[in-house]
Amino acid sequence: MGKVTVTEFVSADGIMENPAWTFPYWNDTIAAFKDAELNEADALLLGRTTYQEFAAVWPDHPGEDDASKAQMNDIPKHVATTTLTELEWNASRIEGDVAQGIRALKAEKNLLVMGSGSLVEFLRGQGLVDEYRLAVYPVLVGSGRRLFDPVEAQATLDLRDCKVLDNGVLLLVYDVVSDTVAVPDFD
Repeated sequence: MGKVTVTEFVSADGIMENPAWTFPYWNDTIAAFKDAELNEADALLLGRTTYQEFAAVWPDHPGEDDASKAQMNDIPKHVATTTLTELEWNASRIEGDVAQGIRALKAEKNLLVMGSGSLVEFLRGQGLVDEYRLAVYPVLVGSGRRLFDPVEAQATLDLRDCKVLDNGVLLLVYDVVSDTVAVPDFD
C-alpha cells in the first residue's frame, strides 16, 4: 500500500500560490529536502494547472542540474483533470472517477503532490492525504490561495520531523493520523 504525500512551499500566513517569494531563501538544505521527497515517490500526482506549468518548464529547465532535471522528467505523472485529453511529459490522465482512480494508484504507489491547490483540497476532502511536507517561509504574502482554506475536512496531524534553518525557513513533515471527511466538489 502506498501513500499520498502533499508537499508545498507555504508563507507564514499560509499562502501557497505563486511562490516566487521562496527564491531568496533557496539553499542546499531545502534542495536536499525536496530531493528526498522526490526520491521516495513512485509517481507525481498533479492537478491540471500545475501539470501544465511544470510541463512547460521542466523538460528544458535551465536552472537545474542534469540529475534533478532528469529525475523530474522521468518520474511518471498522473494528472487529475476533466478537461485535458492528451498529455505529454511522461504523464497520463486519471480516467473516470478521480477519487477512485487515486485510490487505485495509491494501492500500488507512493504519490507526491506538488502545488495543485484544487487537487489538494479535493484529496483532503476525500481523506486521501497521508503526509504533508511543508517548507514554511518567514514571509507574509497577504493574499493568494491558502493551503488549508477552506478547511472543510478536519484532520489531526502528527509532527514527524522539524528542521529550523538559519534563514528562518521551517521544514516540517506531518503524518495525518485521523481525519473527519467532508467531500468538496472537484473540477
